[in-house]
Amino acid sequence: MTQSLVVRYAKGVLRFRWLIITASIMGVILAGAGGKNLAFTDDYRAFFAKENPQLEAFEAMQNTYDKSDNILFVLTPKDGKVFTPQTLSSVQWLTEQAWQTPYSTRVDSITNYQHTEAIEDDLNVADLISEPNALNMAQLQKIKKIATEEPLLVQRLINTDGSITAVNITIQLPGKTLTEVPEAAIFARDLAKQLKAQDPNLEVRLTGLLMMNASFAEAAQKDMATLIPLMFLVVIVVVGALLRSFSATLSTFLLIIFSIVAAMGIFGWQGLKLTPPTASAPIIILTMAVADAVHLLVTFLWNMRNGETKHNALIESLRVNMMPIFLTSATTILGFLSMNFSEVPPLAGLGNIVAVGVLLAFVFSISFLPALVAVLPIRIKAQTNFSQKNTALNKLGQLVIHKRKPLLWVMLAVSIFFTAFVPKNEINDEFVKYFDESVPFRVDSDYAAKHLISAYTIEYSFNAQDDGGIAEPAYLQAVSNFVAHLKTYPEVSHVNTFSDTMKRLNKSMHGDDPSQYMLPDSRELAAQYLLLYEMSLPYGLDLNNQIDVNKSATRITMTTKNLSSNQVLMLEQSIEKWLNSHVPDYKVMAASPTLMFAHIGVRNSHSLLGGTTIALIFISFILMAALRSIKIGLISLIPNLIPAGIAFGIWGMVNGQVGMSVSVVAGMTLGIVVDDTVHFLSKYLRARREKGLDAQQATLYAFNQVGQALVVTTLVLVAGFMILVLSSFKLNSDMGLVTAITIAAALIIDFLLLPPLLMALDKKPLKAVGKPPAQAISTPNSAVEPA
Repeated sequence: MTQSLVVRYAKGVLRFRWLIITASIMGVILAGAGGKNLAFTDDYRAFFAKENPQLEAFEAMQNTYDKSDNILFVLTPKDGKVFTPQTLSSVQWLTEQAWQTPYSTRVDSITNYQHTEAIEDDLNVADLISEPNALNMAQLQKIKKIATEEPLLVQRLINTDGSITAVNITIQLPGKTLTEVPEAAIFARDLAKQLKAQDPNLEVRLTGLLMMNASFAEAAQKDMATLIPLMFLVVIVVVGALLRSFSATLSTFLLIIFSIVAAMGIFGWQGLKLTPPTASAPIIILTMAVADAVHLLVTFLWNMRNGETKHNALIESLRVNMMPIFLTSATTILGFLSMNFSEVPPLAGLGNIVAVGVLLAFVFSISFLPALVAVLPIRIKAQTNFSQKNTALNKLGQLVIHKRKPLLWVMLAVSIFFTAFVPKNEINDEFVKYFDESVPFRVDSDYAAKHLISAYTIEYSFNAQDDGGIAEPAYLQAVSNFVAHLKTYPEVSHVNTFSDTMKRLNKSMHGDDPSQYMLPDSRELAAQYLLLYEMSLPYGLDLNNQIDVNKSATRITMTTKNLSSNQVLMLEQSIEKWLNSHVPDYKVMAASPTLMFAHIGVRNSHSLLGGTTIALIFISFILMAALRSIKIGLISLIPNLIPAGIAFGIWGMVNGQVGMSVSVVAGMTLGIVVDDTVHFLSKYLRARREKGLDAQQATLYAFNQVGQALVVTTLVLVAGFMILVLSSFKLNSDMGLVTAITIAAALIIDFLLLPPLLMALDKKPLKAVGKPPAQAISTPNSAVEPA
């Protein structure tokens, strides 16, 4: 768009200002109405695309056996003794009450564990504990010995020394409403309160997949309720202090509100659900919208302080800032759209919402904002010799020019130093650690993992190849061998397997002879044991959680210690190698949320790398075309890439774990970082081309022209993303921290490295086509030369 077209456009905006204001308000109301459709999804499956292979395997597992979503009550008696009448009575009470949990299908505890024993020639199957208060010391010791030696219980529902126990509720959600998870979670928490009230000796903790789901939604709601208002307060204070104009600050505030409401409303019209990552979109849109407003308003206010009328000051501000703001908006949108390469739908959704928000912020900033400023009263006192002020940024510009050679080498060395630590990062994640330690689920899960059982499981469906084949001795032996191999891994804390049940049945059918704790030696005998056992089981405690309906496959659940995604993948590969070499004739499928989260981190990072590369190529071509210089476009790549290298280098030094959140930062910040570079280069090139200034004079001109706006926008952007660091959801807090470091590094690079590069590589003199240089060099802060 030529300068004359921009001027005509600016005049049109001022002429039709009331129409633009009215149309903007109506448009926001229409778009924002979609907000009524916004709701939080609390299903961890939302982090996986429908075609995700690990999700497909998990869904197949869930369809074959009972669902594995659960709520786990971890009970710790303060006296350190589970096997007392009081504590066992509380466990029994909780077990009975837990059946009332919404959508529950099964409750397992040490009290209702179906213990088998021989009574003459009969098999007796009954609750391990029926009347706790009637038990004497000898009976309690016997029950403790049975429980702590039973493979299906120890380190699953009771620890080895009998000091901690658990009650597990299996949940099967219909998936019809978004209230299902909160209903079950609220019921469980209320049950925990009741239990603690009636038995003060018990410490009660809640974990399990359903509680994780509930924590996802609660973290998102908490962020929106606390962080967004806090960010608005920070922005108003910072912008108000720097602009020193109530009307300008109010206009910025309304621009932000309009951009957020319209973007989130459009998201709602699409029927999409909010997740913890997408819940951070308003904060990011807020920071992006401020950048556009600040560049326009700082220029406008400077012009008025320099004696221009409000009308002319607005036109001049639009004329000079239209192209840089368009470029920065376009590159920022491309950066966020690159998140669509993510394998994680909520991250792709975040990118799309923010991209729409940035587009709307651009539209509102060049239409609604100047129209509103035109009608609001703005009292700016013109200052004589305003353009001659000796500002701090002018001094910084002079220092950079004077020390350009040592600065160039020092900044390159610093950049190389930090970037050298980038390889120390590794793609890694732990889904329990998506929450910080202020979240009860995280604290309770860490406690459970340390003392009893973790939330990390891998399930294996071991197919016998024919109906009823699970009773085949060869099959049972293969399963038993596989389980024995799993138990050799130090990472494995428990293995729940049907083969242990068959060994116990064989022992019971041989008069409880310990030497007969082995697998039946014939298919017929195993089938008879299984039939007799299943007929004796009460409703709700059948074997559907371990055996498919055709009795052609069983599910083996391996619980591990808290592992990182890399450790999970290494364990999976090792087990798969053993299966291929030892039981090649059987089809074994692995699936679980643990595997899903482990694989998604690696796949997400690799896919985002491709997306970021594509975005970088497009952004580079856009800059070369817009700046009308291949050389300047290539130079711009350095300050555009180095900030991410510095940020990831610092991250490699202090943390080194790149999970789902941190992996999006490079692509997300690419467009944001370009903002500073584009505004600096646009002013630099204006001085070179329109005024014929040499590289040193043009550098000082750029510092004076755009320095203050860059400082203001950087402060707001860093503040916005640092607000995210306060989030209890680690995906948001880690992303916010690395992004803030990247943006801060970008300003330093654009002030201390880009100018020396320009002065070293852009020495060719250019002929002036505009005003003489003397009028421009002394112009302070973010205004522009007279029209």
